[in-house]
Amino acid sequence: MRKLFLILGSSAFIIGCAENNVASVTDAVDTSFNIQGKNVLVYTTDSLTNRLTTTDTLGFADFDQPVETQPSVFVDPSHRFQTITGIGGALTDAAAETFAKLSEGKQSELLQAYYDSSKGIGYTFGRTNINSCDFSSDMYTYVNDGDKELTSFNIVHDQKYKIPFIKKAMQTTGGKMKLFVSPWSPPGWMKDNNDMLHGGKLKPEFYQSWANYYVKYINALEKDGVPVWGLTVQNEPMAKQTWESCIYTAEEETNFIKNYLGPTLHKNNLSDKKLIAWDHNRDLLYQRASTTLNDPEAAKYVWGVGFHWYEVWNGDYQFENVKRVKETFPDKNVLLTEACNYPFTWQGVNQWKWGELYGQNMINDFNNGAVAWTDWNVLLDEKGGPNHVGNYCFAPVHTKGDSLYFMSSYYYIGHFSKFIRPGARRVISSSNRAQLLTTAFINPDGKLAVVVMNPTNEKFDYRLYFGKKAAQTTSLPHSINTLIVQ
Repeated sequence: MRKLFLILGSSAFIIGCAENNVASVTDAVDTSFNIQGKNVLVYTTDSLTNRLTTTDTLGFADFDQPVETQPSVFVDPSHRFQTITGIGGALTDAAAETFAKLSEGKQSELLQAYYDSSKGIGYTFGRTNINSCDFSSDMYTYVNDGDKELTSFNIVHDQKYKIPFIKKAMQTTGGKMKLFVSPWSPPGWMKDNNDMLHGGKLKPEFYQSWANYYVKYINALEKDGVPVWGLTVQNEPMAKQTWESCIYTAEEETNFIKNYLGPTLHKNNLSDKKLIAWDHNRDLLYQRASTTLNDPEAAKYVWGVGFHWYEVWNGDYQFENVKRVKETFPDKNVLLTEACNYPFTWQGVNQWKWGELYGQNMINDFNNGAVAWTDWNVLLDEKGGPNHVGNYCFAPVHTKGDSLYFMSSYYYIGHFSKFIRPGARRVISSSNRAQLLTTAFINPDGKLAVVVMNPTNEKFDYRLYFGKKAAQTTSLPHSINTLIVQ
């Protein structure tokens, strides 16, 4: 996780807002969607009163060419792009330990809020850590020091909090949640700095042992009843942190994939697990992706390229780099694998800007081709932890005693995860106002979800156009709407 220094103002939204960039090659024109006989159900979250509230039902009327002074959002379902894999968050040690301290009733409330698609926001995607990370209460691995053959490997540590939490989340989704796993660091004795913390590199003599470690972990989780969908090679491989971290150059990561991790997964009948490279910020995303994917012996093992949102430390979000990767490597997937806001203060829990950051990033990432979006910790305590190095941050839900506090970020994410389901295809949604950010998807059940976000102090009366028919509606200041055409 990288430190977030951006103070969000309206200008941050206007610069590089949510243009609908064509990030992947569209199929032939699909004319199967017809708005005849359909209406629009409007869900609203705003800074005053509404929280994923049904606020209106709209009908369509005939409208001709709009004038420039008429705010409008234009949806074109005939052109379709990437397919959504899932939206969700990370089930870390910190989240699991915080969850375990709640009463049974509050645990059920939390699970329903996140993982129930009808009563909650319907998460279908998750991430967890291999070995300890900063959001663990302690440092740990799954083997004894010096055990190169991994004969002592066991996941007893995870069976206390993390695995039970993951199982309950998966059960609440009806078994529909896809889980990927990520290491923050190999055991310290495998590294050139003899330390899980402070960066360092994996020693070449342990490349095969470390590749075997992923296999051991995936097999152990699945033996314990936790199916694993995929894995990343290394969390933030260019970050030397005070917490668990390990450095790989692009060439080192590529070589590890093609000579060790990829072949080892295949040899152990795990070729169906989705292997994700990079797993760090958008700033170096293209350089890292192109190095790996231009090498055919590495690329054949890679399902996609993951990225984080913390590049704002160097100026601003770099959404265009997501599109650059997708348009260059259209047969590979791009997905956000981590995001959070910080530094944490309890007084900041109610600040509206945190949700707007999620909305801005999710709209831009989806419009640039992302197939999935993964928040960081799903749950933290009143200190923004636990975190064994004091790197406290915000989560969409915090506890204080036995109470749950839902931040604006929970509702903003929910405007996507609840209504844009796995298998949904992105369609064109284009705004003629920089202040109105938008994206749209058509779901497998035929319902079309249009997200419109207004991060400004202005109210906009606008028309939602499908060809020469439109529905008249309103975007409130500091609000997000999901409009379901059904």
